[in-house]
Amino acid sequence: MKCNNVRRALMQGLLAAAAIAAVPAASAADPQPQYGGVLTAILNPEPPNLNVAMQQVGTTQMVAGKIYESLLTYSFDLKPQPSLARSWDVSTDQLTYTFHLQPKAQWHDGKPFTSADVLFSYKQILANTPRTRSLMRYIQDITAPDEHTVVFHLKERYSAFLYAFDIGGGVILPKHLYDVDTPLAQNPHNNAPVGTGPFKFKRWERGSYIELVKNEHYWKEGRPYLDGITYRVIPDAASRRLALEQRTVQQAWLQDIEPFDMPRVAKLAHINVTQKGYEYWSTLHWIEMNEARKPMDDKRFRQAVMYAIDREFIAKRIMFGMGTVSTGPFHRNTRFYDPNVRQYPYDPKKAIALLDEMGLKPDAKGVRVKLGLIPNPYGEMQRRIAEYTKQSLGKVGIVIDIESTDVGGWTTRMGNWDFDMAYNGVFQYGDPAIGVSRTYVSSNIKKGLAFTNTSQYRNPKVDELFDQAATAPTDEERQRLYTEVQKILAEEVPLAWIDDTNYSTFLDKRVHGAITTGLGAVDTYADAWLAPK
Repeated sequence: MKCNNVRRALMQGLLAAAAIAAVPAASAADPQPQYGGVLTAILNPEPPNLNVAMQQVGTTQMVAGKIYESLLTYSFDLKPQPSLARSWDVSTDQLTYTFHLQPKAQWHDGKPFTSADVLFSYKQILANTPRTRSLMRYIQDITAPDEHTVVFHLKERYSAFLYAFDIGGGVILPKHLYDVDTPLAQNPHNNAPVGTGPFKFKRWERGSYIELVKNEHYWKEGRPYLDGITYRVIPDAASRRLALEQRTVQQAWLQDIEPFDMPRVAKLAHINVTQKGYEYWSTLHWIEMNEARKPMDDKRFRQAVMYAIDREFIAKRIMFGMGTVSTGPFHRNTRFYDPNVRQYPYDPKKAIALLDEMGLKPDAKGVRVKLGLIPNPYGEMQRRIAEYTKQSLGKVGIVIDIESTDVGGWTTRMGNWDFDMAYNGVFQYGDPAIGVSRTYVSSNIKKGLAFTNTSQYRNPKVDELFDQAATAPTDEERQRLYTEVQKILAEEVPLAWIDDTNYSTFLDKRVHGAITTGLGAVDTYADAWLAPK
């Protein structure tokens, strides 16, 4: 019976992938956009707050991306596109980038948007955030020759510079509301944001919904089309699927729909499914291991964890095709990815041999070590992955205690290094200098900030290679350097890489113009509209 169940699960996963691939994102002959209507989308889990400079979890970025904006956005092929910057110039030596701002942009409270907001956001807020801290290392100064011009002066060439201006790493906050005596974490606008985007914050009923309404004074003429967007908090997976089936919501993304439900949902006559809109994110899931604690400080233990987990089982039979087994520290969609690194096929005997070599001998009950594991708090699938990990590691004598928490607790504990092991999913952000290096360079070990080098991995050679690759003059040289760093990381296993995600977005066929960039459901939705019922 168990064998039949496994085969059935595998077949469901293949059907899910086939069904999603077969359904177009939108009709080739879309009707003309219409004004009006409120788009209702699933929100799961509920975000800790809506200040994306503080919280970079996916749900914060999705909601905040309609309220706030950054200087740039990115096409499906990851070319920079205008946002709050209408255009930009690059000096011949690539050390000076001049951004020309949207002259008609204003904050939702009516105050004008100016270059002072950009300078304040980067110098006072973003310089201390997980992603932008790395960018600021290459910046000599940021100046504003006038109210609608901002100039970034670089210390040296930074090849990934124009990839760094999405909403997650480059959100622009209103100086007049944040340049105050109140500490950033206590600013009331973190939960009642005021932005420049096409939608304004109206209310947040905790545990129920977040309501956004149309910005009648948006700088992009004739936009937005929608009257508003409502994000409904729906913790239960079956209820999320039912809401999409019954058309009480018109959008689901990431892990909103359970993998085994995907074939059923994808076949619904009123649903379109697309895998576009994740090009910039390319999420890679891994097990974070706190290397300040024993035995995680020994690479043999980390290698043993890799050998002890059947990652193919996770990808095919728990994720049902939503993930592909990771080959190393770079998601296969990330620039300069190289699969030719040391691999860790499922081999519990090798895991046991490594643990024995370390001197971690089993006691009378077969226990070598007891550790805590914090699951990724993004739904039932992640809980099942954690349970399977516990079962797998238990077979080689690593006894796991699953320590559940909510999103806020999860990010806080990781940022404060208060964990043994934790599941994490991190966006790769188009270029390894932006999204990959932050996880491994020792300069990004900063207590209190999640999505940094929270495993506290240190290797001077890795630091050097990432620095050289970020400033290398050609893609060929960058590839050579990134290949070398991938080989080192694959040998030392600072993290246990599990899967490269293959996410989908489910949209009611009434929804048009939503997924238009490589940021997908995180982007502004200024062009999104609803056809009549």
